[in-house]
Amino acid sequence: MSRPPAISSTDVPAEPHRHAHVEVSRLPMWVAVALTVVSGALTAVQSRINGELARRLDDFAVAAVISFGSGLLILLVVVAAWPAGRRGVGRVREALADRRLAWWMLLGGLAGAWFVATQGIAAAVLGVALFTVAIVAGQTLGGVVVDVIGIGPGGRRPLTLPRAAAAILALAAVGWAVSAQVETAVPVLLLLLPFSAGFAVSWQQAMNGRVRVAASSALAATLVNFAVGTTALVVVLAVHATSVGWPDSMPTEPWLYAGGAVGCVFIAMQAGLVRRVGVLVLGVVAGQLSAALALDLLLPTSDHAVGIATVGGTVLALAAVALSGIRRRARHASPEAVRPVR
Repeated sequence: MSRPPAISSTDVPAEPHRHAHVEVSRLPMWVAVALTVVSGALTAVQSRINGELARRLDDFAVAAVISFGSGLLILLVVVAAWPAGRRGVGRVREALADRRLAWWMLLGGLAGAWFVATQGIAAAVLGVALFTVAIVAGQTLGGVVVDVIGIGPGGRRPLTLPRAAAAILALAAVGWAVSAQVETAVPVLLLLLPFSAGFAVSWQQAMNGRVRVAASSALAATLVNFAVGTTALVVVLAVHATSVGWPDSMPTEPWLYAGGAVGCVFIAMQAGLVRRVGVLVLGVVAGQLSAALALDLLLPTSDHAVGIATVGGTVLALAAVALSGIRRRARHASPEAVRPVR
């Protein structure tokens, strides 16, 4: 993760082979972790915005399309006005043509669409607290698997003891933070929906990172993510509307429509950071918990006071982030031959 100490030339081969998709980042680890925490905080802010919009509309599908669709429109305008963004999109086409990038690597946005769908299906039954536990559990496990397999832009990252301990500590932190809110039994099988969505988010981060490397542009990677996610959600909305109809009216507060803009920011941040900190971004968990705590303290939406479990879980998650940043002893290396992605 951070730069390892100097290793004698007698300890390792002079020129280790690397996967073709690996990109070395010069961003200091502490800066990368701090920005990852910020991206997690923005995720919590977007959840509050989109959750309130869905509540006002009483329609998760319309709220999701508004969020993804507005983000896509913003990105289309920015890419059209920014030559670097247009060049990034062109490089994505070139990478697809010469098979440096497989077509399925463009589908990271489907994970975002699935996340939103599971919110509408399971969150009301499970409660937001337990829903979040399942999401984070799936994302943490998914991050470990994706990093070990090495499909992210940072290549294969061995599951070291500190990383495994940090993952367990993060799960414990979230479980402690929501323990006071879980009072009744819930259908266990229903937990598989948000768990699978969390797992899919780790894959989404890896795919967005791969697209970012191919495009040399986080903006282009974010545009692809939003285009795919919006397309999927429009299909879901079309099916959903045939059975439940459309909302009777739209809320007038402008901030309720800011979810897409916030999403543009944190998706771009994560696409750029994933190659530095890996897919196991425990900083996102810490950012989500910290922002959720701040929102509940400053802008509460219920009469429930913030309990010691929530504060303690947040502190424990921050400790997990620190643990995940312990230096690794060896660089990524693989003797495998470099082959085109098919």
